[in-house]
Amino acid sequence: MLLDLNGDYIDILENPPTNLEFARIVQISRPVVIRGFKVPGVSSSKWSNKYLINAMGSRLVSVAVTPNGRADAVTLGPGGKLYFAEPAVERMTIEPLLENLSDDVNSDDNGVSLKTYYLQSQNGNVYSSRFFQGLDDPSEFEPLRQSIPSEVKWCTEALDKPPDAVNLWIGDGSSVSSIHSDPYENIYTVVRGQKHFTLLPPTDGWCLDERFYPHATYVRTLDQGGNLALQPSPGNTPPVRWSSILNPHLPGRLPPEAHPIHISISEGEAIYIPVGWWHHVRQSGITVALNWWYDTEMRGMSWVMLSYLRAMKDVTSGNSNDEKSDVMVD
Repeated sequence: MLLDLNGDYIDILENPPTNLEFARIVQISRPVVIRGFKVPGVSSSKWSNKYLINAMGSRLVSVAVTPNGRADAVTLGPGGKLYFAEPAVERMTIEPLLENLSDDVNSDDNGVSLKTYYLQSQNGNVYSSRFFQGLDDPSEFEPLRQSIPSEVKWCTEALDKPPDAVNLWIGDGSSVSSIHSDPYENIYTVVRGQKHFTLLPPTDGWCLDERFYPHATYVRTLDQGGNLALQPSPGNTPPVRWSSILNPHLPGRLPPEAHPIHISISEGEAIYIPVGWWHHVRQSGITVALNWWYDTEMRGMSWVMLSYLRAMKDVTSGNSNDEKSDVMVD
């Protein structure tokens, strides 16, 4: 029955839907690939390094820095313990960020650089909820707003509300987004490069082996190279519930009962990721992407169902001997 409900197929639309068609898609709550996703002002030919550098000039932006390309992920840290690691955040202009990116690296390379840079500040780094409330909404990317629409019209009309946040993402193949789910309806488009998604329905959350991990953050060390070290947070910091499966896209990492969808999104394409769907994201080459997060009505049976699915399995510490060995091997 679950296979009938979920399955490993994905619908592909050759053109963006109408607002009525998208309302039906949201009701079904399955991912959809949308080709021919043309956003005014947004094209790969325009969003070159030169354009970004000229447009942004000397403005500073917040960039995530890690030693391994895995921000917001489970990582081995001091004392041989596993931690949920947040990145160091550094302020820089767009030019040195782009200079530290490459078209020739990927997350599966054996030789990983000591520092991986990824612009992933999220939470409305282009437009936040304040913008849609008519309030002052300063953005690090103010010069790019003229090229980035504040909404996806057919999505706004279908949901009868504006987005809650619009985000810009810039990175390369050395960065990976660990598998997670969001409380938003997500329209995600690739402007430059290619993104590789592994998707799982909410009903497959049990196979991701969520555990509780102590929190830590990468910080710069005082040595000459200014390398990064993982610094555990104070003892009163709540543990973080996170998946212990680091590479769900690789064969054998998920149980045979799981129904993953593997899909690549290229320039000019978009993907709709419904609320509650798990997603793991890799990328090829230097990538520029945009996404629009629409808040969802987490009431009624949809909220009950998602809450029930998260509570089906007991969540224990990720630092028991058995669980540690699984993550470290992965």
